[in-house]
Amino acid sequence: MDDDLRPADYRAIWSEKPVLRVVYTNYYARMRAACIDGPTLEIGGGSGNMKDFAGDVVSTDIVPADWLDTVCDAQALPFADASFANIVMVDVLHHIARPARFLTEAERVLRPGGRVIMVEPGITPLSSIFFRLFHDEPVDMREDPLDQTPPPAKDPFEGNQALPTRLFGRDRNRLASRYPNLRLRQRRWLSLFAYPLSGGFRRWSALPAAFAPALIGLENLLSPLLGPLMGFRLFAVLEKTGEA
Repeated sequence: MDDDLRPADYRAIWSEKPVLRVVYTNYYARMRAACIDGPTLEIGGGSGNMKDFAGDVVSTDIVPADWLDTVCDAQALPFADASFANIVMVDVLHHIARPARFLTEAERVLRPGGRVIMVEPGITPLSSIFFRLFHDEPVDMREDPLDQTPPPAKDPFEGNQALPTRLFGRDRNRLASRYPNLRLRQRRWLSLFAYPLSGGFRRWSALPAAFAPALIGLENLLSPLLGPLMGFRLFAVLEKTGEA
């Protein structure tokens, strides 16, 4: 999601912007389809929309809001071991100071066979230009997403959009070695046109809501071929190995 906004801002823009709801409904539906049966933990719930797409969701964020269930840090989750079948998150991983600490917590609170399902910025040759020029959050491919040193003090809404692409790209083998019980089940680049044209959680849009479903349908067909070159989103699913 966009910088310098808080859950109340997200919820207001979500309510006021039909094209945003069309674009993100596609993300939530894709995430819901990847979930397994059982309770779901939403991290970085923001506007609290996952509950509209899946039952038995515990929605959390780093700051409070009336529609969220609890406040917590993804690097220190206040839940018992093996509490959840799924962890879902949209535009969250790249805000976490130490993603490796989150992955350790995710492995702990997931049941065997459980999944971490996320939609994040995807850095491709085209999207990199857009994100670097038109987004305030940096794209720093030098930062190590598996750094386990103590996290720096920072605003939790600051982020590095490059972290997910590094984690599931050049650092994929390191990820597998460091977390052998978290298998990368799916990785796909999405959103060739609709997301950048919609403006995301900005208040502007260059895409009429009526045209968005057809455009999303087209890009879903094209993304297996063109996604690595021009996708703006990275969809990833990690699965905890073991018997459910």
